[in-house]
Amino acid sequence: MERSSIAGQTALVTGASSGIGKACAEQLAALGVNLVIAARRLERIEKTGEELSAKHGVKVFPVQLDVQSHEQVLETLKTLDSQKIEIDILINNAGLALTTDLMQEADVKNWDTMIDTNIKGLLYVTRAFLPSMVKRNRGHIVNIGSIAGHGTYRAGNVYSATKHAVRAISQSMRIDLMGTALRVSEVDPGAVETEFSEVRWNDKERAKKLYEGFDPLVADDIADAVCYCLTRPPHVNIAEIIVFPQAQASMNDLYRKGEPIKSLLNPEK
Repeated sequence: MERSSIAGQTALVTGASSGIGKACAEQLAALGVNLVIAARRLERIEKTGEELSAKHGVKVFPVQLDVQSHEQVLETLKTLDSQKIEIDILINNAGLALTTDLMQEADVKNWDTMIDTNIKGLLYVTRAFLPSMVKRNRGHIVNIGSIAGHGTYRAGNVYSATKHAVRAISQSMRIDLMGTALRVSEVDPGAVETEFSEVRWNDKERAKKLYEGFDPLVADDIADAVCYCLTRPPHVNIAEIIVFPQAQASMNDLYRKGEPIKSLLNPEK
């Protein structure tokens, strides 16, 4: 097997205990990338770390981390510094949505959690590890956004706003890093089946029904897009990738088998 262009580098993946984060860790390990996998659920990432290290022969360092906490982020940086672990690749994956409430009916605590995780958490982690990348003039940041960052939809309000913010941050980061060798990419999934919807509604059956009638994306599809960004030649920066399942045509248009084709923007009469 041909050696990967990123083999031997070290990647930090947030939200690595399940879904897209875990899939990214698995595919990066297969490419020979050493890992720091971070998540709130320590037992899960410890198990994942043991499996990936045994299977691929890479170094894996699990870290318990809630990106909402700036103190925990700084403590993680201190821990990695003490272990002389330098980050070459940062995958800002940790994120969530909570409920689909109308603006006038929403629980403000849910807004706080989404903003603190999806925006502030991404900023905290990036701010902690970016200076070392700049100093070494080496690094690639991949932010996991969403198709929700490209428009709006009913009851999507604050979640959509956080993903618009991720796009703005990604674009601003590329501008701020001009003149360096660093790259910034964003991968924006459409309908992808992970624990995401279950977390959003705290309802397994409701989450399962969301993906009926079509073949949704899976976490590996998004991890594959992430690895594509990371393995381009150094002079190539994939700024943004939108990934849809074949059944999805836009943020608001998704065909389910057995149902009439109906656009939310231009409904049939």
